[in-house]
Amino acid sequence: MPLPHVLEELLKACVATALLCIVMLGTALAQGVELSTLKANRQDGVLTLDFTAQVSLTRAVEDALQRGVPVYFVAQAEVFRPRWYWRDQSVARVARSWRLVFQPLTSTWRVSLGGLNQSYASLPEALVAISRVSGWKLLELAQLEGDKSAYLEFSYRLDHAQLPSPMQIGLGGPAGWTLGVERSLRLD
Repeated sequence: MPLPHVLEELLKACVATALLCIVMLGTALAQGVELSTLKANRQDGVLTLDFTAQVSLTRAVEDALQRGVPVYFVAQAEVFRPRWYWRDQSVARVARSWRLVFQPLTSTWRVSLGGLNQSYASLPEALVAISRVSGWKLLELAQLEGDKSAYLEFSYRLDHAQLPSPMQIGLGGPAGWTLGVERSLRLD
């Protein structure tokens, strides 16, 4: 009789472990970047890009922001023309960088893009501002020369290289600081 009882306990332990793994996987997937829109448009002789990302900050990033540490997000897009005889040719490459920082004296969130600054009352409002772009000019359509097989490589990520130097130590692997998404898009 003790053998079935041992098997029953072992089965309960396996089920509990599986449920714990599912819960942990669910929280890991909830944090990060999800790309909800990525669209290339041809208009007025220009190729433009629209994207919308849903950013869920990890606890480590949110804690650093609450302490006034500036965090940078970078969006990069590169257009390639395939070649059969060599590596694909890069036709155009563009990048945009946003700086997000909490201002403790005014209790506002400041988003900077180049020389432009905008303040927001809450973190979700600031995250919306840094995760949406519409009409971003990539290149003149004449550069593609009617190539129907061109494609776009897009990435949106938290930029570790622009963090303060003491914070860069040991950031190579922790999952709490790895936020980003990459996608490819055919330009038909």
